[in-house]
Amino acid sequence: MGEVLYIILAGLVGLGAGAALAGVFIKNKHKQLEEETKDKVKSMLREAEISAESLKKDKMLEAKEHYLKLKSEFDEEMSNKKSIIITNENKVKQREQHLAKELEQLKRKEAELDSKKENLSAQLHAVQVKKEELDKITNQRIADLEKIAGLTREEAREQLVKMLTEEAQTKASSQIKDILDEAKLSATKQAKKIVLDTIQRTATEHAVENCVSVFNIESDDIKGKIIGREGRNIRALESATGVEIVVDDTPEAIIISGFDPVRREIARLSLHRLVQDGRIHPARIEEVVAKTEKNIDEEIVEIGERTCIDLGIHGLHPELIKMVGRMRFRSSYGQNLLQHSREVANLSAIMAAELGLNAKLAKRAGLLHDIGKVWPEEQELPHAILGMELAKRYKEHPEVCNAIGAHHDEIEMTSMISPIIQACDAISGSRPGARREIMDSYIKRLKELEELALSFNGVNKCFAMQAGRELRVLVDADNVDDQTAGQLSFDISQKIEKEMQYPGQIKITVIREMRAVNYAR
Repeated sequence: MGEVLYIILAGLVGLGAGAALAGVFIKNKHKQLEEETKDKVKSMLREAEISAESLKKDKMLEAKEHYLKLKSEFDEEMSNKKSIIITNENKVKQREQHLAKELEQLKRKEAELDSKKENLSAQLHAVQVKKEELDKITNQRIADLEKIAGLTREEAREQLVKMLTEEAQTKASSQIKDILDEAKLSATKQAKKIVLDTIQRTATEHAVENCVSVFNIESDDIKGKIIGREGRNIRALESATGVEIVVDDTPEAIIISGFDPVRREIARLSLHRLVQDGRIHPARIEEVVAKTEKNIDEEIVEIGERTCIDLGIHGLHPELIKMVGRMRFRSSYGQNLLQHSREVANLSAIMAAELGLNAKLAKRAGLLHDIGKVWPEEQELPHAILGMELAKRYKEHPEVCNAIGAHHDEIEMTSMISPIIQACDAISGSRPGARREIMDSYIKRLKELEELALSFNGVNKCFAMQAGRELRVLVDADNVDDQTAGQLSFDISQKIEKEMQYPGQIKITVIREMRAVNYAR
């Protein structure tokens, strides 16, 4: 800036000097500036060299320090690795020494085993020689024994196996019997307690019904009115009621005979009304019988309703109530069916309550278990299956349906109530005085019982006693020993359980009697 001002002043002072003087001055200045510039550049170069030299020295120092650090780390690492290598080499040396010792021990043991092997080989050879000698002696003795016994080795073995098998079977049967007795002991005690308590808490009646009814009259003069002119009244009465009326010499009594108790009851009530009214002729008889039939139908419904009320059973279908009422006029082996069903219902409720089950369902199933017997239509199905189908039709509980259908084992039991109904049905039907069993079927059952026992080997005679509750079996003492007698008693009891149906239980007594008979001449 100062140089420019100087030039301007020079121009003002001597414009006349002109451009020559200005040019000289400018050249001088230019040279001066170049020299100054060169000096500055040189000065800057020297400073740069000094700075570079200083920086170089610093970097060299840093590099040297880093190198020394790396070298110390490397030396330390190498020292550690060297110590590790030395340690490993020492371990290897120790292991080699240990292996060398073990190898020496193995060599000694191998030598010992070789010596023992040689000794064992010698002993084995001696044993083989002795075995051959023993085999020869054994074979010779076996041959001698076979000659003495008259049996070969196989025959003796078979006899021994047979003897052991029989002994094992005898012991096994004895153990099986003991196990069964022990297993039944606790269950039998509890079952007897429940059954006895149930029976003791239930009041029952004895069977008194049969296929005839007796109509009592005040005098024998009424018999003539009942017979009518040429017997037209009695024929009209028999035709209307479907029963047989027997008028004989029995004083003050007329016998009404018929297998259907409903018909007998209709005939009895009709006779009662006709005798009270005094007008006895065919038209009047038909009218009275029709009214009596209507009254009987109403009475059947009333009996069913009263039975349900007495037992505390609610919600029963009207058709089922009617069938319950019809049970009043049906009997089985002399036992009234309604009384039997009421008895089974009460027994089932008590037993179910003792076992912690639903007593109401059990009582319902007990009342309806024989409902199939009073179905008015003829059916080929068993009464238990028919009763189950009727219960299903009228929306009874599934457990009740199963108990009805399974109480004679026609179907599988799927409810705990089913075996209770079966047991109570057996209790009600088999108790003393409950039923009058038909003589033919009773005798047939006793004969089958005796024939079943006679089918066993060694049985000479057998007798069914105590109304079929005891079976006494007489066996041959020569063919049956004491142990076989016990097994025979067990086998007979098992076969009776599988093949026969009977109330209660049957006692099997096997009697083995030894007799020695001689004659003095």
